[in-house]
Amino acid sequence: MAPKEDMLPPGWEDLDRQMGQLFMMGFDGTSVSPEIRSLIEDYHLGSVLLSAKNLKSAEEATMLVLELQTIARNAGHQVPLLISLDQENGGVNSLYDEIYIRQFPSAMGLAATGSKELAYEVALATAQELKAVGVNWILGPVLDVLTNVRNQPLGVRTAGDDPQEASQYGVQSMKGYQEAGLATCGKHFPSYGNLEFLGSEAEMPIITESLEQLSLSALVPFRNAINQGLDAMMVGGVSMSSAGVNVMHACLSDQVVDELLRKDLKFDGVVVSECLEMEALTHNIGVGGGTVMAKNAGCDVILLCRSFPVQQEAINGLKLGVENGIIGRHRIEQSLRRVLALKARITSWEQALNPPGVLSLTQMQPSHTNLSIRAYNNSITVMRDKNNLLPLSNIITPAEELLLLTPLVKPLAASAVTLSAKEPRHGSVEPVAALDRSASVMSGESVFKELGRSLSRQRNGRVLHTSYTANGVRPIHEDLIKRANAVIIVTADANRNLYQQAFSKHVSLICQSQYSRSGERYDKPVIVVAVSSPYDFVTDLSIGTYICTYDFTETALQTLVKVLCGELTATGSLPGSISRSQKIHQSRQHWLVENWNEDRDAHALDALLDAVRDDCPKGQRSELLGATSNSFLLREENIDEAHFVVRNSSTQALYGFCATYFFRSTGTGVIGCLIVDPSRRKLSIGHSLHSRAIRTLLQQKGMKRFQLGSRLPGIYLGIPTASPVERKRLRQWFANLGWNTALSRPVCSVVLRSLATWSPPDGLTATLQNAHVKYDLAYGTDFAREILDHIKTNARQGVADIYRIALGGAPNCGVIRAKRSSDDLIIGTIVIYNERSMLAGHMPALRASNTPVGGISSPVISPCADDYSTVMQGLILLAIKQIRKLNAQSVVMDCVDGDGNFDCLSSMGFSMLHSFEEVNSDAATWTMMHSS
Repeated sequence: MAPKEDMLPPGWEDLDRQMGQLFMMGFDGTSVSPEIRSLIEDYHLGSVLLSAKNLKSAEEATMLVLELQTIARNAGHQVPLLISLDQENGGVNSLYDEIYIRQFPSAMGLAATGSKELAYEVALATAQELKAVGVNWILGPVLDVLTNVRNQPLGVRTAGDDPQEASQYGVQSMKGYQEAGLATCGKHFPSYGNLEFLGSEAEMPIITESLEQLSLSALVPFRNAINQGLDAMMVGGVSMSSAGVNVMHACLSDQVVDELLRKDLKFDGVVVSECLEMEALTHNIGVGGGTVMAKNAGCDVILLCRSFPVQQEAINGLKLGVENGIIGRHRIEQSLRRVLALKARITSWEQALNPPGVLSLTQMQPSHTNLSIRAYNNSITVMRDKNNLLPLSNIITPAEELLLLTPLVKPLAASAVTLSAKEPRHGSVEPVAALDRSASVMSGESVFKELGRSLSRQRNGRVLHTSYTANGVRPIHEDLIKRANAVIIVTADANRNLYQQAFSKHVSLICQSQYSRSGERYDKPVIVVAVSSPYDFVTDLSIGTYICTYDFTETALQTLVKVLCGELTATGSLPGSISRSQKIHQSRQHWLVENWNEDRDAHALDALLDAVRDDCPKGQRSELLGATSNSFLLREENIDEAHFVVRNSSTQALYGFCATYFFRSTGTGVIGCLIVDPSRRKLSIGHSLHSRAIRTLLQQKGMKRFQLGSRLPGIYLGIPTASPVERKRLRQWFANLGWNTALSRPVCSVVLRSLATWSPPDGLTATLQNAHVKYDLAYGTDFAREILDHIKTNARQGVADIYRIALGGAPNCGVIRAKRSSDDLIIGTIVIYNERSMLAGHMPALRASNTPVGGISSPVISPCADDYSTVMQGLILLAIKQIRKLNAQSVVMDCVDGDGNFDCLSSMGFSMLHSFEEVNSDAATWTMMHSS
């Protein structure tokens, strides 16, 4: 007999009734359709998804929900329906009503207020309004972290790029929803914050971060929400491809649902699948098969949005899966218990058949209106106002003309419905012919027309308004720019709609080249307003006045007008790492940082290196073993190096040291080392050194990107990862400075000991002999062009410079080549060197041994190689044979990319010496943070 707690309540023995509770389905139309009626009556559907297409007003929504619940009650349902919808605020709301439903800022807009209490209040108010119309399940909060802020479709639907901040706001929203009596559903697990889009809609976006990377950043809000009592979780329809993970659809994978979500994160609430009607799934698997996979993966509720035949296919597929034994009844019953427990917590027939309705909404309206205004007033953010263009009265009089340029964008549902019914106010704004009148009908221009009217009323002056498209700056724009005395450009997700960036930059340049009637050149004032993602121009300092509203609802744009006209002072602050990094740099630069002086500081640096080595935990090998002050000095013609110290000028002792290199050939600035005396950490010495390093590198002509970790010299290849605790601390430390550590790349050094007794793995020699590849050893510069052309296939910084040193360092350095026998094409290379070579001076791992050692470095295998592993092992085998001829007792191999390569090397007898995470960053990020 089953344990009592695992038994189902009476009346749930029927399989069809059980299965019906495990689906959430939507339908078309604003009234009950025959299809949704059939699903409730004939298929015992337990959850209904409502969208904006179903909901015309709060009053009609209440009637619709009540009718759905009444149908379920009359059909013999033992428990009420779960009625769910999206109501994220900002631009994502399913229920709009100008009279009864208030508009609130998006998740990022709320985070910009800096108030978690306000986020809670807004969530509570939102949920109270939904509860009044009969909704009992909100699909929120959004718990994604924008680990990549650019080109990600979620944008302002998230709280930003900081995991802890996103977690705090997500949990507060969750608590607000629950306080009002709604069930919650976190989304979009495991993360929609850094997706790669590779092809058509039939191809899934991909998560390429490893589970370890996700755990340190993207999963933080999900984990915290689970610990705080999240009711349900929606698992996304994305694929995953990284070390140890290869998943076609996350919501169909037991590795994601049962292993990661259930076991690792210990979530025992209701798991909801992404909508299985997505084209990528129907094209590759089919809905029936997908439903079976989702159920076996661990999903409790399967979502199908609107197609009745597809919904029937899913139900039949699930039933067939049970009948065929593919799905065990225990899976069905376990999910049913979770769904029934959720329903018991948040609804009853008494509640479901007696929604509070419009009367309750009327009572809420005054306080919710005040809350909406307060939230928007605190969210608007002025990122920059270099020339004091705000308020507009600083730069333009009521008699002068203001030009408003807005993009053609898809309207927000609320704005489109609300504003289309409004009559234009005569004389308040001068309309200009739209560029494409046929397109303007669907463009949502009414939202921005009202913005123009509001601006005209508020400043009591004329506003010229026209739109722009991907066609760029047209003659009509040029004429209006000449005519106007100041220009406001509106952008909406310009990072994804790149024409908006180009248009704004072009208009800005035009305005910088204006001439007065007397022939004098002047800059016409330009203000750029991002009404969705704040990242449109966050790092572009050529836009001197930049405002972010986080959405373009009526209330948001009314608040913008108040800021533009000086009635309101903007107090919002961009959430996340960029703002925090600015504050850190402003508040912690109090140590005097001096340029490295070799004569003065070499001895003191050696003493500092000893102190850091001595601080290394027992049993752990310090990355600085073998390093001396001379190890950091490259003295290479094509590499500019600048090193910095914080020191005691009285005792000459060094408290901190930072090494930087600028590789001119690629425009890359590298921080190759940043160390602080262990006894003087947490005193901002590291912050001061880092700030000086970035500022100096920014002065280099042609700077394109930054890198944390250097292949040359190969001391710290990135953030050390030997100790999990120290790795986590360092990752967070650098993340706080603005580095996107979630996008780091693994790199390591390995060692092969006991070389005298070593023998290659069984069969390796035979495999190499049978391959259509030949190997040779090249010395000297005669082979440089051919080899350097080959290694262009590897863009890692410093690799080319290692090869140049090796080719010029005969007889102590050389390059082993793998060539295709058929055409002599180089398909692989590796550097080989000994202890007397110049390279050895820059690779401390080679110098740390007391016995003779040989070095191997920087394998580069061409993408056209037929068998990557075979070519790699062939190069290494020949290198080992050459090194053994020199009576070396071990081999150190440095600058090895990725986890995949280590598997290949461990099979040959190599063990890990040091592991690192190399981090890259766009130069634009640092340009903004270090501008004066």
